[in-house]
Amino acid sequence: MDVARTGNDTRNLASNDGATAPIAVGTVPVPVPVPVPDVAPPPAPAAPKRAPRRKFSVFGAFKRLWILVVIVVAVAIAVFCVDRLHGVFGKTELTRPGAGIANDTKPFNPKVVEYEIFGPPGAVATINYLNLDAQPQQVKNVALPWSLTLTTTAPAASANIVAQGDGDTISCRITVNGEVKDENTSDGLNAETFCLVKSA
Repeated sequence: MDVARTGNDTRNLASNDGATAPIAVGTVPVPVPVPVPDVAPPPAPAAPKRAPRRKFSVFGAFKRLWILVVIVVAVAIAVFCVDRLHGVFGKTELTRPGAGIANDTKPFNPKVVEYEIFGPPGAVATINYLNLDAQPQQVKNVALPWSLTLTTTAPAASANIVAQGDGDTISCRITVNGEVKDENTSDGLNAETFCLVKSA
């Protein structure tokens, strides 16, 4: 049989299955504090360091200016040396009157070379001569008088002619620009003659 008790008393509840711990009636259970492991708080983030301000340096500015001056002086010396070398080894003068390019050769006046062979009327001859390129040429049994005109712009040329006729006299003549440079006459049976101008 259960007996009522006061509020300060505890009630003993029993059953056939087992017993529970006594509970104080009219009281509030107090929570048991749970132990917390000691953990160090994370360190506060460090404040960002400010970059030190670069102070203006008179020496640094002078150093940069000095390098620029050295470069300018070196370029000036190089230009001066190149100009002096041009003066030593020759340079083209285009401003002075009469000056011109050295290899600008003036064209030569054309030279007119004329070969002439004379003989008795009705005579024939065989003629060998050099053209103005120094190539040998030959004409056979041509009637006299005979002549040939050649023209060249070369500064110098060699003229040479040999002739043999079937008469007893024969003559040759070489003229350059209308001026007689060489002339010969030979007599005899089947006479032969030659004329030569080494530099026409």
